[in-house]
Amino acid sequence: MVAALLAERAGARFKAQRSGNDVAEGRLADVPVTLARPRSYMNLSGGPVAALTAFYKVPPDRLVVIHDELDIPFGALRLKLGGGAGGHNGLRSITQALGTEDYYRVRFGIGRPPGRMDPAVYVLRDFSAAERKDLPFFIDRCADATETLIAKGLAEAQNIYHEEPSG
Repeated sequence: MVAALLAERAGARFKAQRSGNDVAEGRLADVPVTLARPRSYMNLSGGPVAALTAFYKVPPDRLVVIHDELDIPFGALRLKLGGGAGGHNGLRSITQALGTEDYYRVRFGIGRPPGRMDPAVYVLRDFSAAERKDLPFFIDRCADATETLIAKGLAEAQNIYHEEPSG
């Protein structure tokens, strides 16, 4: 959802590419960007991401991965460079395919599953009615954070967006 909004802001449309991604090229924060949505299962996204970075000759430290995060409250954002997968199989796949953890992450909080719900079930379920009400605001905020990261760097983006959501 965030990638779709960023493509809209960049005036770009996603098109299928042989790398196994849907790709949109444009400019964000006056910087040329290539946005991608792997067409694989999330757990296997490393192959398409590695193919794309190889095709465009983008080093891992110029890659920004936007992903959901169980360990952050719903709607909160955290940005960082590097780090482990933290149980996120998509990140594990990307790290393995790239051979490094040193890429940027924009982490969109979805919160922990209620009770004893299996986290695998939780991440695949639809957002609740209350979450859907606030989702457009949080998606917009996540896109803003990504643009700030691209334009002004990690430290400034963290200073602006590392706060609890107000929604």
